[in-house]
Amino acid sequence: MGRTLVIGDIHGALKALQQVFEKAKVTPDDTLIFLGDYVDGWSQSAPLISYLIALKEKQHCIFIRGNHDELCYKWLNENTYNPEWLKHGGQTTIDSYSKLSPEEIKLHKKFYEHLLDYHIDPQNRLFLHAGFTNLHGPEKEYFSKLFYWDRTLWETALSLDTQLTKSDLKYPKRLLLFDEIYIGHTPVTRIGKTTPVNAACVWNIDTGAAFQGPLTILDTDTKTYWQSDPVFKLYPDEKGRN
Repeated sequence: MGRTLVIGDIHGALKALQQVFEKAKVTPDDTLIFLGDYVDGWSQSAPLISYLIALKEKQHCIFIRGNHDELCYKWLNENTYNPEWLKHGGQTTIDSYSKLSPEEIKLHKKFYEHLLDYHIDPQNRLFLHAGFTNLHGPEKEYFSKLFYWDRTLWETALSLDTQLTKSDLKYPKRLLLFDEIYIGHTPVTRIGKTTPVNAACVWNIDTGAAFQGPLTILDTDTKTYWQSDPVFKLYPDEKGRN
């Protein structure tokens, strides 16, 4: 049996992904769960998507939708974008797509269209990019965009009183639904960390690869993790999402 490995936000850093795969000794027997935000940041957004499309042919991959992926798809599909997107990595993504053929772009659109809002495995572990707000679980969520934009789930877990037990009436109901929840979206560098952070049942795997941090891959069973070099060192002539 292979491992179940979860990968944090990549943001166009194909070099970091390839490096961390080597460090983790990823094999075709492993299941790979990507938490989204494949694009916007470093210069290899389009090549990264091509790499992931090819990777899916070799092994079991689960691709979650991130907010940056949705923004990129909107641009590819409608040729429109929010100007703020350009400031947060969108321009590097546009530049990287200028080198692709129409046939390749068509394949990429299909990739984005088939991204999942969330995944629940047989061990009652939830994987999604950002969060959800409905107290009955993600399948009851009213607004699907929250799956890749919400920050309240992480803020709730991070601020939870460690003295509070699950039997306490004040314990957040969302955190009782799953044994573990894996997210990205909000870099742990915001709280001064560069390694995965566990708060209550939530594991945040976004270790700031878009900025000054490394890319992380984590074994969901053992909690062993591997990290790339700080990504900016792999792209010394670029700024990333500064």
